[in-house]
Amino acid sequence: MITLVLGGARSGKSAVAERIVAGLVPPVTYVATLEVGDDTDLAARVERHRARRPAQWRTVALAPGEGGLPELLAETTGSVLVDSLGPWVAAEPDMSVDVGALCAALSRRRGDTVLVSEEVGMGVHPSSAAGRRFRDALGDVNRAVAACADEVLLVVVGRVSRLEEVGDR
Repeated sequence: MITLVLGGARSGKSAVAERIVAGLVPPVTYVATLEVGDDTDLAARVERHRARRPAQWRTVALAPGEGGLPELLAETTGSVLVDSLGPWVAAEPDMSVDVGALCAALSRRRGDTVLVSEEVGMGVHPSSAAGRRFRDALGDVNRAVAACADEVLLVVVGRVSRLEEVGDR
């Protein structure tokens, strides 16, 4: 089962994804894609995320700019939570990732996978060229992952909506 959980900043998407994964077959691997650096506010937010996760979940920090998410998914057994796709895309040169390899790895996995991603298409038009490239790149990744996912959820203010493909009604 592949589940994509989308939402805006501070929407509650990570907490929703964590609740989903908590009900899946162990072992659980949490894949962190964000490099905190010297940002103390961000470090505090990451620590709050870490504190609410069960101690038995294994955490793997994906090194920024190495792209290795498809390989990591292929090598990891059990249930996996990837939080989130935005930092993975942003860390790559020119924000270019191999989304085909990602979808292939997701499709081949034997365990369940829950991926969190930022919904970037509902906000204001980015004012910088880099912001527009990020929005476009992550939008492409989100659409591709949604196409290979079994379920796509949109989280807004902590509330969840299931998104259907056109023609699925």
